[in-house]
Order: sequence, then C-alpha cells, then structure tokens
Amino acid sequence: MSEARLAQARAWMRQDPDAETRDELAAVITRAAGGEETAVADLDDRFGTRLAFGTAGLRGALGAGSNRMNRVLVAQAAAGFAAFLRERAGEGTPTVVVGYDGRRNSRVFATDSAELFAGAGLRAILLPRLLPTPVLAFAVRHLGADAGVMVTASHNPPNDNGYKVYLGGADQGSQIVAPADSEIAAHIQRIADDGDISTLPRSRAYETAGEDVVDAYIAATAAVAPAPAGASDLRWVYTALHGVGWETLSKIVAAAGYPQPMVVGEQSKPDATFRTVSFPNPEEPGAMDLAFARARRVQADFILANDPDADRLAVAIPDAASDSGWRRLTGNEVGLLLGARAARAAAGTPGASLACSLVSSPGLGAVAAHHGLDFHETLTGFKWISRAPGIAFGFEEALGYLVNPETVRDKDGISAAVAILGLAAEAHARGGSLSELLTELGDTYGHYASGQVSVRVEDLSIIGDVMLSLRTLPPARFGTLGVAEAQDLLHAAQGQPSGDVLRYRLDDGSRIIVRPSGTEPKLKVYIDAKADSAAGAAETVRGLEAAVRSLLEERS
Repeated sequence: MSEARLAQARAWMRQDPDAETRDELAAVITRAAGGEETAVADLDDRFGTRLAFGTAGLRGALGAGSNRMNRVLVAQAAAGFAAFLRERAGEGTPTVVVGYDGRRNSRVFATDSAELFAGAGLRAILLPRLLPTPVLAFAVRHLGADAGVMVTASHNPPNDNGYKVYLGGADQGSQIVAPADSEIAAHIQRIADDGDISTLPRSRAYETAGEDVVDAYIAATAAVAPAPAGASDLRWVYTALHGVGWETLSKIVAAAGYPQPMVVGEQSKPDATFRTVSFPNPEEPGAMDLAFARARRVQADFILANDPDADRLAVAIPDAASDSGWRRLTGNEVGLLLGARAARAAAGTPGASLACSLVSSPGLGAVAAHHGLDFHETLTGFKWISRAPGIAFGFEEALGYLVNPETVRDKDGISAAVAILGLAAEAHARGGSLSELLTELGDTYGHYASGQVSVRVEDLSIIGDVMLSLRTLPPARFGTLGVAEAQDLLHAAQGQPSGDVLRYRLDDGSRIIVRPSGTEPKLKVYIDAKADSAAGAAETVRGLEAAVRSLLEERS
C-alpha cells in the first residue's frame, strides 16, 4: 500500500466534518494499511482522481474521498465558486441563491454552501425548504441573482447526489457553459490544494428566502396554461416518483383551475431511498408501474410523472396493445406536442425560434418551418438549448422541456405538466384526447418516430473503445439501409455543434446518432425515422434498433 495514498486519505479524514464519512474512511484506511487488497483498491478508487467539475457541475456517489460526493468536496466547490463569483463581480457583492431537493445530504450540502458563500462575503439566499430544481432556476432570475446552486442528482440512483450551477446576469439564469466551467474548476482546485477546509471562513449570516419566491413561481407557472372551460372533467393520475414535485405542482394545478389528479400515494412524498422503484427515472422500465395500476383502477385519461427533482416530465396514455394498458410517450412525442403548441403561439413573432438538442427529433425543425419560425439544433443539455437566440420553446428527448423561457431558462417538468394539461383540456372539450393530438401532429407536420439503444457499462473504457472502433472502421450500413453520410462532430464545421458524437444519415433519410452519456456510464444511440404513416416510421425504427444492437455487440 502506497504511504502517499494513506497520507492523502488520512489528511482528508482529519478535515471531514461528517462523522459518518469519517468513520467510513477510517475503516477503509485501517484495512488498507493492513494490506487488504480490496481496501487498497477501494482507497485508490476514492482518491485516484476527483469528481470533475464541468458544465453539469458535480454529480456522483455519496461517500468519503475526492472521487465521491461529501461535505469536504462540496465545501471545496462552494469556496471555489465563491472565489469565481467575487472575481467576476469586481467591486460588487455577488448574490447567490441555493436550493436543494430530498436526496440524502441535500440539505446539509446546501447549508454548508450558504455558510461558505456568506463567509466569503457574498449575499447568500437559501430557499425555504426542499423544492424542485425549476424553482431554483426561477429564483435566480426572479431575485436578480448573480448565480444559483441546486443540490440534486435529478433521476440518478439513490446513493448519488450532485451540485448544479447557474449564472445570472448576461447568462439569464442558465446553467454554466465553457469557459466558466474550467474557470470555476481552477478555483476549486486551488482551494483543494490549500488543504484543510476547516480554515475556510463560514458565516450563518445568510438569508432564508420567504414563501413569496415560491408563490411567484406558482403564479408564473399557473399562467402558462390557465384551464379552459370544461377542464373540470379531466381524470388524470400523477406521480412524483418519491421526489419533491407534488407539493408545488398541486398548488399550481389549483391556481390554474384544473382538477386535482389522483395521486400515486406511495410515491407522493420525498423519500431518499426511492423504495418502490429500482431506478427513479420515469424512462426506466418499471418506474411508472404503480402509476399505470392507479390509472387502470380509476380509468384515467392520462398520466403525468415528474422525476425526483421535477425538472423532467413523463406522459402516458391508454394503449390497449400494451400489457399494462398504458404507454409512456417518448420524449420526442411530448416535445413535438409542446413544440407545436409553442409554434402556434409564437407564429408571426420576429426572431422567435424553436430549439432542440441534436439527438432529439428532427420533427421540431419541420414544426418551426411550417409556422415560419427559426430553428436551432444544439449540443445536448439545456445549458445549450436555453441559449438559443429568440427561444420560444426548447426540448431534449430525455423528457426535458423548456416552455416558459421568460421565467425559467432550464428544463422544467412542472411548467411542462401545466402545458400538457392545457392541451389535454382543449382536446377533451372537443371530445378528443392526447392520442388524437398525436395523430393530428403527424398529419400536419409529417410522421416521425424515434427509438433509442443504451448500453450501460461498469468499465468506462468500453465506451471509448466502441467510439474509437466506429471512427476507425465506420459502418457502411445498418441492417438493410446503407449509410449515405457519416459525420464526426469532433470535427464539426465552425458554428456547428461540436462534441464526441457520431451521426449517420441513411439512404431513406433516417438518422442514427451515437454518443457517450454526459451523466451516466452509458453509450447511447438515438434513432429517428420519417415515413408516410406512423406505423411505417415505427417499423423502420424497430428494424434499425435491431441493427444497432447487432453492431454494438460486434464492436464491444
């Protein structure tokens, strides 16, 4: 066992204010010092690197060490971010708002951050209680703050947490992008290099925001789609997936004039263990099973689900062909419904645009063209989508929607839920449904279908190896369809989205995109097809999904 590694771990343990992670680390150090191989490997994993601070902030498993989320790492991040904000502000006093969700240690990390911001001479405002991520994003703009921090790991596994950073001012409350990420990371590294976090100045002179901030978000979001006449007949089910969405959404639903949903009670309150789901992400198989069961019992018209921090929205509709009797709409289907809604409202507005990530449905471009609006295709992530010029609406296929850009410059699963309620109520008033709105969408803008193949790995090097293989030996075809054009976005033209992304356009106009996930140990493949009918597009996607799986098996 390296004495340097043991010394590094002991130094970390001495400065750790958390008894739980101190004890956890002490046990590992003792076993590693005794030569236990698994403990030596564990210590190397914990201290061989640091959780990287990037445009998504920080996110990782809870535990002791520089490669885990814990109070030491969060203190270093908060102090580094404070130094960045002081440098950016010059002679002024920066204001930073801090929010947190219901995950393990979220409140502790948020309070530590507020104390460190205040100790560094910033005006720090802590939101009054655990709240959805969109409320924090709203508060940055509403309070005219210079920055915001949200402690959340969104829909990650239960033992994860994270640190999501927003900038105000010219950044309009959007998530950070380069070069701010690397500048913040450099400040954090300097704090870490200086050593003991116990020497960092702290103060309890931070402010706690009043309920007026939450009330303002509720009012602004209820105004997204006030209930039309006849909305009282809607029958719908809602689940918060053990997250923080229900309290805020229920108030907004009442303010907007919609009937309250039939709630999945087992999942309505925050629960850091997420005990009824194996993975707290509405995209994952089984995550919405309790909602499906509730909807069958009450004969609901549709289901809405937020992820644990309520920045994403899932929608499900009755489907007799499904074993459960219900089908969750894809993020692209919901995105096109909401995009068409926004396009109708923005038509004729000079410079208004729709935007989506490059892996989301190209159908949004067709919607924009139909209504004479600009269209922007961006890299994945709302840090890019939210910055599209003239944005009236933006989305990404991973259930993220920006429907209220004047108040929230990030994905917002609650305002998206209100917008869906508006569409459902309008359809219901004329005897229709969300399913029929999807049919009308295809008839108007073209029939698009999408699919996805994801490969989760334990060893991240596998993802790099597959991407290298695809670059070295590009596929000539996927199943029966030849590749008409292959693009490597590492070498994109100036002004075009650039990143570790491979894009293939096939002979029939279909599209396949391959990229590593930015937040999970996954390789993700996105498939889009257009046909003369919904059934034809879906059939093409199914064939391409099979072809992609076969190719990945060969290359893995």
